[in-house]
Amino acid sequence: MARKERTDPIEEAADTSTDLYDVATWEERTSLDGLAVAIYRLLSGSARWGTILLAALLLVGIGGFSAVTNPAIGALTLLSAIPALALAAYVYRSDITTSEPLWLLVATFLLGVLTANFAAILNSVAQPYFRPIGFLGTVLFFFLIVGPVEETVKLLAVRLYAYGHDSFDSVLDGAVYGAMAGLGFAFIENALYISRGIEQTGLDLGLGLIGIGGGITFTRALAGPGHVIYSAFAGYYLGLAKFNPENRGPIVVKGLIIAALIHATYNSTVGIGSAVLNAFVGLPSLASSFVYIALFDGVFALILLGKINRYRTAYRDAHDSDASAEEEQRSELTEFDA
Repeated sequence: MARKERTDPIEEAADTSTDLYDVATWEERTSLDGLAVAIYRLLSGSARWGTILLAALLLVGIGGFSAVTNPAIGALTLLSAIPALALAAYVYRSDITTSEPLWLLVATFLLGVLTANFAAILNSVAQPYFRPIGFLGTVLFFFLIVGPVEETVKLLAVRLYAYGHDSFDSVLDGAVYGAMAGLGFAFIENALYISRGIEQTGLDLGLGLIGIGGGITFTRALAGPGHVIYSAFAGYYLGLAKFNPENRGPIVVKGLIIAALIHATYNSTVGIGSAVLNAFVGLPSLASSFVYIALFDGVFALILLGKINRYRTAYRDAHDSDASAEEEQRSELTEFDA
């Protein structure tokens, strides 16, 4: 049941001309009020920029900047991000409402890159506690830590800036910005995997790098679209929450649960599913992974697109109804004038 906006009993009973400032209502009037407003805005802005600065420092600490500034690794990372970019672009093109500004999409992408580092640290800290339990511990780690943490930090990337901007003016915008945050997350994750894989082999520029690095790049390219799908789900519900403030908390939590469950299920089944295809169908290991991931992502991409199309249909119906009502009103006015 939706909650109504609550007011103090004095405000409910008093005449509208009664001044209730600092009694039952409040607005900025005095210098002290102005100081309080200024301090609050400063703290709010500091929290946002402090979070971004901390994320940037973590990126430096785990070697993220060196990964993307190395020309070879940067090129391989860009190649690995192409499937995820294509999916994010499709979600963007599906937005039937107003177009989102490019700079805000880029900002959300970069925040997705930065906030990914919170997940990297938290996952690293938590993983040793699950490792002694074996396979069950791995599955629990995916469902209790990896899925919830990674989807939360991707949603944080949207919440830090795009969510409060005027351009975020429809539910569907949540899916668009969620997809961009997922793309940023996938980009830096791919860069780190490719960088560490190349460092372990001790390769430099040359044919060896193309061979080994290309294999890692292909593997990471398979994983990238999943991040876009998961965070687009969570972002959609963030958009729904923005326009239903009375139920904002539960709606956001619902989106995170959906995204985290899909994410954790993928992580828990990709190895088994690929092995089954390899054993019973006879596909090579890499081909088995490709087929399984394509099937898994394809199912949830279709579900996501179904939600998007349902919104698009409702949007068209609503606007067609408005247009019909306006046309009918104009016809009535014309008849009246005649």
